[in-house]
Amino acid sequence: MTTSAWHALADPWAEPIMRHALLEVTFAGAACGALGVWVVLYGLSYGAESLAHSMFPGLAVAALVGIPLVLGGAGGLVLAGVGIALAGRVRGVGADNAVAVVVTSLFGLGALLALSPDAPPGLQSLLFGDVLGASDADLALAGALAVAVLGGMWAAHWRLLAAGFDRAGARGVGVSALGADLALLVLLALAVLVGVQGLGNLLVVAVLVAPAAAARALTHRLGPMIAVAAAIGVGGGVGGLYLSYYVNVATGAAIAGLLVAAYLAARLIAR
Repeated sequence: MTTSAWHALADPWAEPIMRHALLEVTFAGAACGALGVWVVLYGLSYGAESLAHSMFPGLAVAALVGIPLVLGGAGGLVLAGVGIALAGRVRGVGADNAVAVVVTSLFGLGALLALSPDAPPGLQSLLFGDVLGASDADLALAGALAVAVLGGMWAAHWRLLAAGFDRAGARGVGVSALGADLALLVLLALAVLVGVQGLGNLLVVAVLVAPAAAARALTHRLGPMIAVAAAIGVGGGVGGLYLSYYVNVATGAAIAGLLVAAYLAARLIAR
């Protein structure tokens, strides 16, 4: 490797802000990429987007009042669940329409809070992401949540496997399909919180779905699929940081674009 090539690779990491961003995208890519395999296998890609959007007003309120984002996200989920249940009871609305109406309304409310002229300057990062603005507290939270997601995946692996591939027969081996679904949704909520800091609420689904979809095109074995998805998630994050540094583009958009490109490349290779 030539000296100039080495400098091109190493120069971005000389700045503390880039080293912080590297840790942030590593946590998000590993946790969201790995969990995304279960999201894709369970057919929850749209559900992941709805979940992320329904959490947004809770995240915005948490940022405004200075409480942990985890509590705000949990509050947003509870509010969404109650709203969907109530809307679904209205004659002629239906379950799908109830989800669409409630999630859209909550996301619009969160956007109003984040984009209000009176909102603090950093609040917009919840919508569009600000991986370069990750503080030590943000990194500690992201790292803890990523460990929780990966540890939860390990603990629930056989339950997710049994319920995901044979829901009817899962009860015969002592696995509740409903319990597996709830565990996956909890892990998904935690993973969304990991990715929101870097990609924002609008693009966080990219790091959940694109790496997993790419990995599924490359392998049909579950273990390698999870490992490949996590590697693609981290690689897309690192590549997005390089693009942001040298090309001066928005980091979140660069990461999302590279992850989509990785999926398209995987589909071409699979053919």
